[in-house]
Amino acid sequence: MSRRFSPLVEWVAHEGGNDPWALHWEARNALARGEDVLVMSVGDPDLDTPKAVVDAAVTALRAGDTHYTESIGRPALRAAIAAMHTARTGQVVGSENAAVLAGTQNGLFVASLCLAGHGEEVIALDPMYTTYPAAIGASGATLVRVAAPASRGFHPDLAALESAVTPRTRAIYLATPNNPTGVILGEADCDGIADIARRHGLWIVSDEVYAGIAEGGHVPSLASRLPERVLTLGSLSKSHAMTGWRVGWVVGPADFIAHAENVALCMLYGLPGFIQEAALAALAMREEAEAAIRDYCRVRRELFLRELEGVQGIRPCRPDAGMFMLIDVRATGLTTAGFVRRLFDAERVSLLDGAAFGRETEGFVRACFAAPESALLDAAARIRRFCKALSAG
Repeated sequence: MSRRFSPLVEWVAHEGGNDPWALHWEARNALARGEDVLVMSVGDPDLDTPKAVVDAAVTALRAGDTHYTESIGRPALRAAIAAMHTARTGQVVGSENAAVLAGTQNGLFVASLCLAGHGEEVIALDPMYTTYPAAIGASGATLVRVAAPASRGFHPDLAALESAVTPRTRAIYLATPNNPTGVILGEADCDGIADIARRHGLWIVSDEVYAGIAEGGHVPSLASRLPERVLTLGSLSKSHAMTGWRVGWVVGPADFIAHAENVALCMLYGLPGFIQEAALAALAMREEAEAAIRDYCRVRRELFLRELEGVQGIRPCRPDAGMFMLIDVRATGLTTAGFVRRLFDAERVSLLDGAAFGRETEGFVRACFAAPESALLDAAARIRRFCKALSAG
């Protein structure tokens, strides 16, 4: 008798059956073997978590902070997240509006499970991060893509967004700054999206994990425009070089947080206490940490742009914020899958195929410039050499 699995395994599988991370892990494994590889396919800064944050975790561990915690976070940490959110967005919230979860990814998953289900639809702006389709699909809802096309600088067409709304639509998902484009939604974008959501009674899930890296440490706020219908996702991963700590959150209406607590109880059962103490220390130094990562990213963005400009067959796209850069490779005549494969084979530089993020980034590849300056110079030289060999036939 054949074995059967639930429909969930199909909903969360990679679209088209292709794993967008396969080349990345091939590169990571080659690097682990000591090979001369430059891994630019993932957003993990070459920085250490601040010492004060590590010390807070170690102190808590040595004090025996290894037991169960509240399923959606300790009150002090939830209050600190709420205070940070208020300062960043202007939306006044309290601890009852915040849930601590295992990274923004966990927050995205919890939001999806709580907002929509079978027979319903969720709109997401394309391009979107690679896990959005699976996180939305896990709820049983249907993902509806609305283009934020390259021709508009990867900003959404609000008329197209509204035309995608049906009686089955429950939410709009977006990221600002966006991954992979680095685009920040402007005031007019946010006004229009909030107006559509208000008129149609929709939720908005605003992924703002890179907001602290934006100029000034904030982006135009959807939460302040429609507080009763906006969930704001965030984390410490990028701002504090804490990708491996898995500290994230959702800020939203108190009734949503109550439902999120029920989901978190059966899925996470509380983030470890010593990690929460580290998160408190991180939030206490938020302004300092975010200023440092902004400077770090700005310097590396400008260096990488300068080195790639004028390379035959490609065009680097300047991001508003974040640590990623899209590179238009359509003029090379290669597919993006072919470009990243052949670049890695020839020059041992791993980039991510832009098609992994949606239809609007087919023809682009994504490079992470959160790397040592020497590595960026080396990567640009290798890309230049590869493109020169392509043009030579």
